Amino acid sequence: MSNPIGNRKPNYKNKNMNKQKIGWIGLGNMGVPMAKNLLKANYEVTVYNRTKEKEQELINLGAISAASPQEIIQKCDIIFTMLTNDNAVKEVFQNETGLLSKPGIGKLIINMSTISPETSRYLAEISNNHQIEFLDAPVSGSVKPAQDGALIILVGGSVGNYERAKPLFDILGKSSLLLGDIGVGSSAKLAINYFLALNIQGLAETVLFAEKNGVSRENMLTIVNEGACGNGITHIKTPSLLANQYPVAFPLKLLYKDLNLAKNEGLDSPLFKPLFESFLQAKDNGLGDEDVMAIIKNL
Repeated sequence: MSNPIGNRKPNYKNKNMNKQKIGWIGLGNMGVPMAKNLLKANYEVTVYNRTKEKEQELINLGAISAASPQEIIQKCDIIFTMLTNDNAVKEVFQNETGLLSKPGIGKLIINMSTISPETSRYLAEISNNHQIEFLDAPVSGSVKPAQDGALIILVGGSVGNYERAKPLFDILGKSSLLLGDIGVGSSAKLAINYFLALNIQGLAETVLFAEKNGVSRENMLTIVNEGACGNGITHIKTPSLLANQYPVAFPLKLLYKDLNLAKNEGLDSPLFKPLFESFLQAKDNGLGDEDVMAIIKNL
């Protein structure tokens, strides 16, 4: 079940489209710019984050602060969650002031966090038991695409729920794909993040090998980026590699987390095993809070 969607952006000045009240839970590096884009599109957005200071930038732009996920489900029609891992998402759903602690019949929850397919299916089941709809919709892209509304949204769920969410996906991303049932979006996200890790590791190894043999980092990166091997991630990470500084766009510990999820889903290919060990070692050596490109420090 594949349904590629056109990339036309909506007209943000058309307020007639903004009938749904939006809730947003999770205001990290990705959540803030994504929620900000919904505010720019004139949606009413209510936000919740455990660290309340992270809400302030959005409140200054017109967002409403909620005291709990429970308040979000009561006030809003469509609720997004963008959190760090499976346990964080489950807690937001299941704790005593969570999304499922009060009636929310007919509401739609869209989880954009990267979690296991099994957890996605579990969240859909417990939501449906409360007559709440659910979509599995992680994203491909990091902070800059989130800021630009240029993410790729990987969706698992029903056609009806997808169509209901599509006007919002058109704001948050440059494209969205309805890939199959609940959990398939999460599987796609783990697959693309495996490919991302291969790119990051390969770029780091290439630069180090070239330097060891007398080719400057700058020249090697020019060769990569101007040739057939250049791609979006090599271009994005080139300034960091040249400066040898790695400001966080995607923390290394989160990419390791995603590789571990893929491992648990059965990824066991020849390239995966050494790749996984490399990111595990980098995390254990204190690089987890740096950007994924900081893997070069460990190598």
